[in-house]
Amino acid sequence: MNTLIIYAHPNPASFSSAIKETIVKSFKAKGSEVTVRDLYATNFNPILSGSDLQQIHSGSTPADIKVEQALITKADNLVFIYPIWWTGLPAMVKGYIDRVFSYGFSYIATENGIEGQLKGKKVIIATPHGTPRAYYEPTGMWNSLMQTQDKGIFEFCGIEVSKHFFFPMMGTEQIDREGYLKEVETFVEKF
Repeated sequence: MNTLIIYAHPNPASFSSAIKETIVKSFKAKGSEVTVRDLYATNFNPILSGSDLQQIHSGSTPADIKVEQALITKADNLVFIYPIWWTGLPAMVKGYIDRVFSYGFSYIATENGIEGQLKGKKVIIATPHGTPRAYYEPTGMWNSLMQTQDKGIFEFCGIEVSKHFFFPMMGTEQIDREGYLKEVETFVEKF
């Protein structure tokens, strides 16, 4: 089993980092080969340029995008770890999706409609956020995030969403954070 973790947070001491370390340890304990792509540490360029589009459409995908696509192709499982900022993906993650999940690689148009090209892969998404559960849950924000991220990105490309963890951080105590990490660890053990 091969697991690819796409991680995006600029602070190495963040709770997102603790999630990443827990997931790495849990998958390795299962015997999975684990690759971590830290988008900030690798200085991933999140800007989809006109040149990128031209190269992708002409069939000569830029080298940095090809590297990421090869890692995704090799992976059985994907794990995306990023915070929710202003009710959405951080720019770094959005740019990764824009550039790497390109037409022809992750989806195509057929006479029967859009066809996801990443079938057979599963994804776990872990998204800490500052907004309290008491606001996000009753307002339907979690459902909106699942609609735009789980369905609008991953399922659109044929990837099965195994779990989307939402971790409200504002007002949480250390014991809550430890509980979140245990929840992730237990999920991966049974995955």
